[in-house]
Amino acid sequence: MCIIDASDTAVFTIFRDNTKMSDQARTSRVIISLVASMTVGALVLMALDDNNSLSAGPFSLASYTNLDPIEQATSNRIAADIQQWDYIEVFYSRTKGSNIGRIVRLSGLTSAEDLNFHFLVCNGIDGVDGKIQAAAKWHKQRTALGGQDFFGNLQTIRICVVADGAMVLPTDCQVKRSEALVEALARKFNIPASKISYPANWKL
Repeated sequence: MCIIDASDTAVFTIFRDNTKMSDQARTSRVIISLVASMTVGALVLMALDDNNSLSAGPFSLASYTNLDPIEQATSNRIAADIQQWDYIEVFYSRTKGSNIGRIVRLSGLTSAEDLNFHFLVCNGIDGVDGKIQAAAKWHKQRTALGGQDFFGNLQTIRICVVADGAMVLPTDCQVKRSEALVEALARKFNIPASKISYPANWKL
């Protein structure tokens, strides 16, 4: 027969209470550590989310989600003919930075209507990283013309990515946005993967 006196009960009660306090203290430390980690992570993302600099570094989800929807970029006033487009070409601008207006000036063109592509994907210099600009040829549903930098057909949708492909490669945001644009166009016009081309060193 086991007899437990009052002193044993008191010791057990103190031990149990100390164990509970220890568990609560440990839980509190874990929660505080998690909150601190999340705060530091948010601050780091905010620091990286600088639209005025070349963001070839870490990808910022905050910047990405603030960009216009792909559907808005691909919309146009003229109804697009599904039969008109059957190929998609992604190519580099061969410039460090640019937007549609600047490329017009750099190319010595008189109007944005003379640009030989349908979309431009900016890289953070002269335009928000990942921003998609629709060119006049897309708004008016006009075909790109053959020339020294383009040998596609009249049914090719051309997407110009601001980068030179050597010293200045596309940013992570540009890659994601370009591929999302390609996917949306391919789905809309029933263009198979075999009729989509990227630059040789594209980060797939």
